[in-house]
Order: sequence, then structure tokens, then C-alpha cells
Amino acid sequence: MRVLVLSDTHLGPATVDHLPDDVWKMADEADAVLHAGDVTDEAVLHALAERAPVHAVLGNNDHALRGRLPEVLELELDGVTIGMIHDSGTRTGRAARMARRFPDADVVVFGHSHDPLVAPGLDGQLLLNPGSPTQRRRQPVHTVAWMELSGGRIAEARIVEVGPSASR
Repeated sequence: MRVLVLSDTHLGPATVDHLPDDVWKMADEADAVLHAGDVTDEAVLHALAERAPVHAVLGNNDHALRGRLPEVLELELDGVTIGMIHDSGTRTGRAARMARRFPDADVVVFGHSHDPLVAPGLDGQLLLNPGSPTQRRRQPVHTVAWMELSGGRIAEARIVEVGPSASR
């Protein structure tokens, strides 16, 4: 199973086309899309859902989506248990916090910082922050994450650099 992981897109209906072309191509290839918050407008989720099933959590800038998206989500894809939250807190103590928050999760997906990360957590848990495809902040490039799941395990999880959209 191929999973596109996004966070912090910060787009509205008039700017949905500002997602990089690479993201749309990956969404077309994905079996599922995970969005770890700061969508800011439901139009982004609808556009992604035209390509693959979407699972998303509420971010601190998702005021218009309050009550429509959960703050925390746990789901299973291809036998892999996934915990999702927008803000995982500071780097210090993150692995222990996420292990307490999602004790059964194989992978915890989060966003908020725009800092891409694929790193081991505690007890075999994987921590994954896709960064942002639209607001790189202190990062050198815009990013998303790509996961390959197979037979109840994470076969691959990696950060992928994405380029600017054609509409910019």
C-alpha cells in the first residue's frame, strides 16, 4: 500500500492549485493520503480525496474545520497501526510522549513544525513529520513523506522533496 503523507499545506479554495505538481502526481499514485493538520480549507481535502481516500487531523490553523476533523486519529492501513496528531510538542521527550499517547501505533504522523523527520521512536515506533509542501520556513526545500506498507509492516518511509506548482 502506498501512502502520501502531508502536513501544513496552509491553502484555501482559491489556492488549492498552489500545491506542487509533484504532490498531485503522488496523490494519483497513492492508495491513501494522510494529512497531519493545518489544511486550513476543506477544499484541499476534497481535491485530494478525488485521487485517494484521505485521513486528516485538525491543526492549530484549521479554524474553519473545527468540529469536522478530529484532533487525534488512530487508524489501520494494511495491518499497520497509525496514530496522527498535528502538534507532537517539543523535540525533547517527543518519543516518550508519542509512545504514551499512541501506545499501539507502529508509526506516529505529526506536523506543525514544518521540520521533516523520519526517525525511530520508542519500542520500534516510527516518528514521521512530512514537513510542508508549501511553507518550508527554516528548511531548504518543500517536502512531503511517502510510505510503503506491506503485510503489516512499514516497508519504506522517506521524505520527498517537492517542487513549486506550475501555477506559481
